[in-house]
Amino acid sequence: MTGGRWSIPLRQPHTLRKVKEALRKHKQYLLTGVSYVIPFIACGGILIAVAITYAFQFELVDAQGRPDFTQAPPLIQALARVGEKAFQLFPPVLAGFIAHAMAGRPGLVPGFVGGLIAGVPQAVGEKSANAGFLGALVIGLVAGHVVNGIKKMPVPKLLRPVMPIIIIPILSTVPVGLVMLGINLPIAKIMIGLGDFLEGMQGGSQVVLAMILGAMIAFDMGGPVNKAAFFFGAAMIQQGNIEVMGACAAAICTPPLGLGLATRLSRRRWSAEQREAGLAALGMGLVGITEGAIPFAAGDPFRVIPSIMIGSMVAASIAMLGGVGDHAPHGGPIVLPVVDNRWMYLAAILAGSVVTALCINTMKQLTERPAEKPGENQT
Repeated sequence: MTGGRWSIPLRQPHTLRKVKEALRKHKQYLLTGVSYVIPFIACGGILIAVAITYAFQFELVDAQGRPDFTQAPPLIQALARVGEKAFQLFPPVLAGFIAHAMAGRPGLVPGFVGGLIAGVPQAVGEKSANAGFLGALVIGLVAGHVVNGIKKMPVPKLLRPVMPIIIIPILSTVPVGLVMLGINLPIAKIMIGLGDFLEGMQGGSQVVLAMILGAMIAFDMGGPVNKAAFFFGAAMIQQGNIEVMGACAAAICTPPLGLGLATRLSRRRWSAEQREAGLAALGMGLVGITEGAIPFAAGDPFRVIPSIMIGSMVAASIAMLGGVGDHAPHGGPIVLPVVDNRWMYLAAILAGSVVTALCINTMKQLTERPAEKPGENQT
């Protein structure tokens, strides 16, 4: 009793505390996977960007306006191939090290295998799609839980030495692989359905279509939802509607540019590692590599993904209203030479990036303490 009143301590229910602790641990698992995948994304993105820059500079494009490296010097062709392979590695690496963070070395095999399957295209009629980045996140967590469950099983003493190197990898990889194989095709069908939905939107409001495309492009940053919107925009080029691709092009580069800008505008809200990733994201955004935003989204999806979706919606809408047309199936400032209404295109990208930066920094300010104290590691 204090000051004539009973002092009753407020305690969180046990279940709520357990849920919060589990969420905190899973966030750390995701951050661990991200820390390993960042170099793959940066390496692949920069190498591809160099090759694309060369292709556009010397007008090496195919009939659809896409970069065509067949006539490029051998070094440029090699850079494009190496960069593509580095990009293809990021789903298995992400899933593998998420599982590793949860279950140790035995989690690597099911994580890598599940992530590799997540990147395999699934044919649906004449089209195809895959689970991509989001599938890798999910299957990495699934792999970690499966391995931890197997670890709790009682085993004879004779088998214990071979459990982590033979038995656990086999027993965990089979169910994890089957799960990923099982969900890949349904996800592919959903993605194809999204493409058909977008085709049906052409007769409606162009601004509404632009907002939907912008949100889809930012949602999974190069994953299946992104690809459904991107390929729809590319298909519209062939039909003579370059304004749809113009909206997509502005939205494509907004997530990495906006997040990179956010790390510059409010440095105390971001760790040193995040600020380094921000610099890489700025570079990738300039050449239209949406995947530059993945390290941020994987570590903090509930704040980052809504922020970049809003920013890309703004960029796509402004581009559509401004009559921006893109003759090449790519995005970012790198395609400026083949864009109609270039100043409006740049204005759309700038507006979307600023909105993204303000959204994520505001959300971080309202929900967490600064990553560092003022004056620490600000160089």
